[in-house]
Amino acid sequence: MSITRETIQSKGVISIQPTCKGCDDCVAVCPNDAITVKELGTKHSIDFNKCVNCGQCLITCPFGRIEDVSMVNEVKSAIGDPSKFVMVQVAPAVRASLAVAFGQEEGVDAEGKMFAAMKELGFDKVYDTTFSADLTILEEGHELIARVMKSLNVPGYEDAESALPQFTSCCPGWVRFAELNFPDQLEHLSTAKSPMQMHGAVIKTYGAERLGVAPSKVYSVAVMPCTAKKFECSRPEFISSGYNDVDAVITTRELAQMIKDAGIDFNSLEEQPCDDLMGEGTGAGVIFGNTGGVMEAALRTAYAVLSGKELEGIEIADVRGEQGVRDASVTIPLKKEFKKATGLDSLEVKVAIVSGAANVKSVMADVAAGNSPYHFVEVMTCPGGCVNGGGQIINHDIL
Repeated sequence: MSITRETIQSKGVISIQPTCKGCDDCVAVCPNDAITVKELGTKHSIDFNKCVNCGQCLITCPFGRIEDVSMVNEVKSAIGDPSKFVMVQVAPAVRASLAVAFGQEEGVDAEGKMFAAMKELGFDKVYDTTFSADLTILEEGHELIARVMKSLNVPGYEDAESALPQFTSCCPGWVRFAELNFPDQLEHLSTAKSPMQMHGAVIKTYGAERLGVAPSKVYSVAVMPCTAKKFECSRPEFISSGYNDVDAVITTRELAQMIKDAGIDFNSLEEQPCDDLMGEGTGAGVIFGNTGGVMEAALRTAYAVLSGKELEGIEIADVRGEQGVRDASVTIPLKKEFKKATGLDSLEVKVAIVSGAANVKSVMADVAAGNSPYHFVEVMTCPGGCVNGGGQIINHDIL
């Protein structure tokens, strides 16, 4: 059965099977109270109008009775179609989990073997999403600067977005959580697309042009640690080139299964690099998968733009970690033109990091009341960030 984008938008990504044991583990981890329970021990169900598609219930279910929709058949069909040029991007967090599916320890970096396996599967080009993570940081970092400058009435920033604090927009679970719970506060979300969607747009424009391939023939696949990315890619607004930015998303689990189904001996593969047209990255994208990583990269970008110097010798480790809400601040010395424009010698940027979407409610309450002290807030739906996403390899021994 073919999975259509319209079906995903109308019915969501996650569903509970009829053989559900009714144990309630899923209820405990749902960030938005989307799981309907008649009574303990009976089959539960998911309310699409509340579900953020994060898949935390799926990876927590001890009986494996929760599933996500699959686009694997569509991807296999595209790979087998000689009229299609199939490009794939891989998110940073995938390489930290994939090796577990092949008997290796949790946290083993499978990057080289992962790229090799994907080329064996028949993808025409294999790219690293860290490339577009840098694009996201540039967009979000400069947007933050523009919002702050506008708040200080600096000339030239009159047309900038004005709402502070600015919230990240790269986590599709968080974006849907915000749409469902804070529809009046959406102006605070960054206007930047997620790295996956930026990469998809670039693949079908710049990438297609450089490779001499018609965008209509490009089939864009993303391998993600996140089930909510399937919902994101199907959103009707993501058609930058006249075609879907991303045609299909498969999870880390599904990639592992594709490798096994193809009879590829993953552990014996010689490591290979990704393709280099869009393969370079600064390293900022690699830390995106951990909560606080997006914020750290954005802070470094803002620091470099405003001061003209790299952020060195300053400890910003406070933005890393797994607590529900953390905050930090960095004082940025302003270079000459910003000193003149603002009348300030330095600017203190205050940030917050939210791990687990349910923990954002107190932060948003302060925003709604006009009492938020922050300039920038990172929100990751999954506790700990994308490395613990709903599409990762399930290992109940470490849950």
